[in-house]
Amino acid sequence: MSEEDAMMYGWYGGGGIWGWVLMGVVMLLFWGGVAAVVVLLVRGSRGGTGHYPPGAPHDDPERILAQRFARGEIDETEYRARLDALGRRP
Repeated sequence: MSEEDAMMYGWYGGGGIWGWVLMGVVMLLFWGGVAAVVVLLVRGSRGGTGHYPPGAPHDDPERILAQRFARGEIDETEYRARLDALGRRP
């Protein structure tokens, strides 16, 4: 038995530098896979896809206008004028 085999208890096998490179790449792939699984599990546990269905009220112009009026960004005159303009949309 050579001195090198005795130091590594026979597990190294003489793979050279490419054995170490391959081992490093496999380790990175393993931990990347673990991280990807964790991210997918966390995203899946939120209960929603994050996408709104077509025609959802989040893009309703009258609703947005009412919210701006409620926050005080526009006054009643501007609110009524814009509401009338929205009613006359082509």
